[in-house]
Amino acid sequence: MEDALNRNDLQGVIEADRAHVWHHLSQHKQYETVDPRVIVEGKGLRVWDATGRETLDAVSGGVWTVNVGYGRESIANVVRDQLLKMNYFAGAAGSVPGALYAEALIGTMPGMSRVYYSNSGSEANEKAYKMVRQIAHRRHGGKKWKILYRERDYHGTTIAALASGGQEERKAMYGPFPAGFVAVPHCLEYRSQWGDVADYGLRAANAIEEVILREGADSVGAIILEPVTAGGGVITPPEGYWPRVQEICRKYDLLLIIDEVVCGVGRTGLWFGYQNYDIQPDIVTMAKGVASGYAAISCTVTTERVFEMFKDDPEDPMSYFRDISTFGGCTAGPAAALENMRIIQDENLMGNTLAMGDRLMDNLQRLMEKHPVIGDVRGKGLFVGAELVADRTSKEALPEKMVAAVVAGAMKRGVQIGMTNRSVPGLNNTLCLSPALMVTADQIDQITDAIDGAITEVVGG
Repeated sequence: MEDALNRNDLQGVIEADRAHVWHHLSQHKQYETVDPRVIVEGKGLRVWDATGRETLDAVSGGVWTVNVGYGRESIANVVRDQLLKMNYFAGAAGSVPGALYAEALIGTMPGMSRVYYSNSGSEANEKAYKMVRQIAHRRHGGKKWKILYRERDYHGTTIAALASGGQEERKAMYGPFPAGFVAVPHCLEYRSQWGDVADYGLRAANAIEEVILREGADSVGAIILEPVTAGGGVITPPEGYWPRVQEICRKYDLLLIIDEVVCGVGRTGLWFGYQNYDIQPDIVTMAKGVASGYAAISCTVTTERVFEMFKDDPEDPMSYFRDISTFGGCTAGPAAALENMRIIQDENLMGNTLAMGDRLMDNLQRLMEKHPVIGDVRGKGLFVGAELVADRTSKEALPEKMVAAVVAGAMKRGVQIGMTNRSVPGLNNTLCLSPALMVTADQIDQITDAIDGAITEVVGG
């Protein structure tokens, strides 16, 4: 097996992939005439495929995951050592890395106190939903069971997570969905649904209250929101939005769930995206950058108040959180996460994120002056989007095939970027950038130079 994994002739690997692997987000008809891409090595921000082609990865593993970059030997070493000592035991018992990472993580999250482990962002959000529902039964007589979510936000790929997702193309043909998940309007001021209004952020937040009153405040128990919308278009919240959301949650006794699966662990220049907006959540979910893809891990983090609701009656056999995640008991995840955290701290990667994020935004703003097809640039830290339009005045979206051609043009120039994909009908037109947190100024310039060249080729200069 080791020989198979390390052989130089990889054509057999490509053929095995073509014959047997079902890829994510892929129409496989293409692989009847072209080879599937097989990635064989990564170092820093660069990856090499089976043909030997080198690419600068500006999306951290394709889905905003590899925050500290590829080839981190120290993470591989701590994972190896941990696996040899103790690889797994069900989460009803503790582990050394599980306890130590929980302690370290809570140290970055004032006001939070408990960590529940699982193995994906979808699962982390499912745990949060189950907590809300159990609280509804135990504390509210079965009321306050509905969970609000925001248009264009994404919370995972399971059926319940899709039910709480605001991306209609991702949900299409997977219904019917479970009841009790209710949409609130998006907060993208660039595409204001209320026209040219003053205090758009306040208006978008007040729309949440309108939904609560329509549904009945005694039926709504929680709202889940991304601090910055990711796959729905990299949407940064408008001024005034988050303080009003917090106020509404407290007014109607809603649990505030913050989905940090993409924004978390340094991506915005702080440990967590919500920390940019002076809010205090009740539950925070995270995955992706927690261990930078070196091991599978996700966390559902709660306040002590939420935790206490599940231990108030030890005589009641139904009073605790009756949930399990098999692979939440793996020790590789928290071991990798601890080392991932050390790297971010010791190498000041959050400081670099802020500096390089500013450079990325400045470069894109200059491209916006050059290319009318760039209608809007937005983001936070190294989490940035550029929305492409056919006409700036009408804001008509650039056709999705042309946006994909820009992505392909960047790849031809040696840089992999992303785009909104199967998300919002007619609005899959935002280029998505999330390079690893140790990206350099030269690499930032390489990314934006590739976008410049690709737009010129596809649309004209």
